[in-house]
Amino acid sequence: MNAHDLLWGMTSGQLPSDAPAWVLEAINAGHPVVVRRAIAEPGQVAVGVRGRLREQRFATVMPLAAVQRRVVPEALRGVTSSRDLPALRALDLLRPVLAQEAWGITGSAGFELASGVQALHEHSDLDLILRTHERLERGDAEDLLAILDTAPCAVDLQLQTPFGAVALREWAGGSRRVLLKTVSGAHLVVDPWQAVA
Repeated sequence: MNAHDLLWGMTSGQLPSDAPAWVLEAINAGHPVVVRRAIAEPGQVAVGVRGRLREQRFATVMPLAAVQRRVVPEALRGVTSSRDLPALRALDLLRPVLAQEAWGITGSAGFELASGVQALHEHSDLDLILRTHERLERGDAEDLLAILDTAPCAVDLQLQTPFGAVALREWAGGSRRVLLKTVSGAHLVVDPWQAVA
């Protein structure tokens, strides 16, 4: 399981007793949970539950044995929607740009395209992930960012390296050190394609 994968099969009985009512509502409605970057006990996976509101995010764990279905971000590349929203128009615009890359859709757009549950609105960003096993040079990152910035909404693309994820916008920027998100937390690094010491 990787960060941003969507998992189905969690039950309300697997939630902690202090879970808010909206979390129970989402799980009882059959919504998927999203894998998050965190260390979990053997046999468990760290997940997050999404509510209807942006601030409704609940971190918990799910037993691996409960997983009935898994959708990875890459599986959503060809999924379309009849809804007319800036994030979905941006996606249509960027599909041919990213066609040769190992990319996928995360965030609200990924959640909606995978589950059919409306999660996007007029002001939603488009969240994408790009699997970069090999180093992406900063000049190439700047070129890609310039294309993303022509989209009809804000596009947040994460570069997934073998050691964690870094925001394309940050890697394309001028800072010598960038924030690499890993399962053990966030680290300021010079090279996101090097293991964190």
